[in-house]
Amino acid sequence: MMFRPMNRLGKERLAARFVQHATRRLLATMLCAAAFSTMTVTGASGQAGSQSSSQSGARTASKTAVIPTETIYPGQTIEETHLQVVAVTNPDLSGDYASGLDQVVGKVTNRTLLAGRVIFVAGLREPYAVERGKAVRIVYSNGSLTITAGGSPLDNASVGDLIRIRNTDSGMIVSGTVMADGTVHVVAK
Repeated sequence: MMFRPMNRLGKERLAARFVQHATRRLLATMLCAAAFSTMTVTGASGQAGSQSSSQSGARTASKTAVIPTETIYPGQTIEETHLQVVAVTNPDLSGDYASGLDQVVGKVTNRTLLAGRVIFVAGLREPYAVERGKAVRIVYSNGSLTITAGGSPLDNASVGDLIRIRNTDSGMIVSGTVMADGTVHVVAK
């Protein structure tokens, strides 16, 4: 394969492409920086939840968000002492973020929640009512007939979830719904 030497016009085109690429990257970086600088929430005392503030003084007083006051790690149950309700100063903040304590308190986080950042509801779950491998009571009821047996869940599950359980007496795997008291109700096939 033969390469021909680059003439002056080819070098100029290459330089122009390089400048265009560098300019695009610079603009993208500036846009990202501008977007992050407007993602600020301010507490009731006026303290910023993050390090920067929005440049426009316009505030939407009706919007609030819940932010952690300290880092919360995956698997931790969220308590009210870890949280603060703040006013949202970024009018462009979108998504399904928690706006009240009732949406967050008592839930378990699936991901790390950083202090001063809004909490997205998609990153939370109900605490598990039954855990994999721990003994549970399996209940089958049909009219006046009620049968109970011991079982071992094959997965973690919250209240209302459908789960598979191994009957410890027979070894048979059945499916049932997790109830609030920690039992699993099985329905007939």
